[in-house]
Amino acid sequence: MKRIALLRERQTPSASTGTHCPASGMWAPADSPDEAHAFFEGQVFPAFQGIPTVWRRRAAGQD
Repeated sequence: MKRIALLRERQTPSASTGTHCPASGMWAPADSPDEAHAFFEGQVFPAFQGIPTVWRRRAAGQD
């Protein structure tokens, strides 16, 4: 059986600063896609370099 988080990660490829991470994995700020950070499901997304941002989930195996 698939975890609910796996189903949600397909539906929510992005989230904003201050919201909870919908699925564990590597996430990168929309303005800096090369700056990936690991977040766990439920963590609150921080600002990036002091600026609120949109975080986008990186695909598995994406460098």
